[in-house]
Amino acid sequence: MSELLSVFLHLLLFKLVAPVTFRHHRYDDLVRTLYKVHNECPQITRVYSIGRSVQGRHLYVLEISDYPGFHEPLEPEVKYVGNMHGNEVLGRELLLQLCEFLCEEFRNGNRRVARLVQDTRIHVLPSMNPDGYEVAAAKGPNSSGYLVGRNNANGVDLNRNFPDLNTYIYYNEKYGGPNHHLPLPDNWKSQVEPETQAVIQWMRSFNFVLSANLHGGAVVANYPYDKSLEHRVRGFRSAANSPTPDDKLFQKLAKVYSYAHGWMHQGWNCGDYFPDGITNGASWYSLSKGMQDFNYLHTNCFEITLELSCNKFPGQEELQREWLGNREALIQFLEQVHHGIKGMVLDENYNNLAGAVISVSGINHDVTSGDHGDYFRLLLPGTYIVTATAPGFDPETVSVTVGPGEPILVNFHLKRSMAQASPVKRAPSGGRRVRVKVQPRGARKKEMEVKQPRRGPA
Repeated sequence: MSELLSVFLHLLLFKLVAPVTFRHHRYDDLVRTLYKVHNECPQITRVYSIGRSVQGRHLYVLEISDYPGFHEPLEPEVKYVGNMHGNEVLGRELLLQLCEFLCEEFRNGNRRVARLVQDTRIHVLPSMNPDGYEVAAAKGPNSSGYLVGRNNANGVDLNRNFPDLNTYIYYNEKYGGPNHHLPLPDNWKSQVEPETQAVIQWMRSFNFVLSANLHGGAVVANYPYDKSLEHRVRGFRSAANSPTPDDKLFQKLAKVYSYAHGWMHQGWNCGDYFPDGITNGASWYSLSKGMQDFNYLHTNCFEITLELSCNKFPGQEELQREWLGNREALIQFLEQVHHGIKGMVLDENYNNLAGAVISVSGINHDVTSGDHGDYFRLLLPGTYIVTATAPGFDPETVSVTVGPGEPILVNFHLKRSMAQASPVKRAPSGGRRVRVKVQPRGARKKEMEVKQPRRGPA
C-alpha cells in the first residue's frame, strides 16, 4: 500500500508542478511563461533580451544550461528561433512547450534531458516578430487573411531582410575568395530592421554551432542554400538545387528532424510531396536575404528551416497533437550538435587562440575557433584531413576518423612561425565570464590520438 501511495503522490506532484497548457500565448503571456520556467528551474535557466522590436517589445531568450550565463569551453551552443513570421505561430508555442518540458523533465530526473542540459548550452527565442504576432492574434486562427501579421510593424518580411551574402559566396566559389565568415557592408545596420539587427548581433555574440528556424505553411525540413544559383528569369530566380559544400551533412540534419517527427517523413503534406520530408531551399523556391543562408555564410552556425504545419495559425485544440508530433524531433535535433570533431586551439605555451581557422580537406567551408579558443566542426562519419591555421603560426594538419557517435576531441598546438606576419588574437583571460568544468564528461571529453597524414601517394 505504501508503494502505491508513493506512486500516487509522485504523479500528483508531477501534475501540480508540471501542468501542460496547450493554448496560444500573447506577448504578456509569453513573458510570464518564460519567467515561470526560470522560477521553477533557476539553477539551469536564464532569461535575457537580445533587443527590442519596432514597437518596443523585448525579444526574450530563455537559456537552458547547467551553468546559465557562462560559456564553458568545449560545450557547444545551440539555438531555436520561432515566430519569425508573426502569423506562423506553431513554432512559438512548441518552443514555449519545449522550455517547460526540459525544465520539468530535468527536475523529474530524466537522464537524457539531464545529459543534454549538462553538455549543451541551449538558447530559445520563441518569437522573433512579437509585433507581427499581435496583429495575427487579434484576427485569430480563423482569419481569412493568409498574410495578416506576417511582416514586422514596418511591413518588412524579416526572412528577406538579412544582408545578401550568397552573391559573394557564389562569386568566390567561381573566382576564389573566402569561404566562410563573409564580412558585412559597413552600413549593414541601416539596411536591416531592428529585429534583424538584434538577431545578427546575437549570432555574433555567441559561437553558435547548430540552429533551427521554425515556420509554418508547409511540413518539411528545408536546408541551405535558399538562394538559387540560376540566373533571373523575368525578375525571378528559377528554382534549382543549390547545395552548400556541406550538403550531405545538411541533408542528414534535416532527415533527423523529419524522421523523428510524427509525419513529416511521409512526404505527402499540405498538398506537396517532399521525398523523406526534406528539401533544398532553392530547389523548392529561391529566397534571397534569408536567415539560414546568413547563418552559414557569416558565422560558424549550421541552420535549417523547419516548416511545421499546413495551417499557419492552428487552433488551440490542435496544439497538443502538434506538440506530440514534434517533441522527439526537437530533442533529437539538439543532440545532433554532439557529432563530428571539437577541440582547443593552443599556442606552444598553451594559451588559447581565438579566430583560428579549421579547414577540412574536400569541404570548401571553414569554421573558426571561438573567443576562448574552442572550435566545433560538425561532420558525418568518415576519415578527414583537418588543418588549423592562425596568423603568425605554422599550420598543423592531422588525420581524424569520425564515427557515428560522440564527437572526437582534437586539440591543435600551433607553433609560432619564424617570421610572424601579424599579431594573433588570444582568448581573454578575464573580463568575460567563462566556466570550466573540473571533470570531463564521458566520451565527449576523451581526446583521441591523432595521426599525422601520410605524405605522397598511399
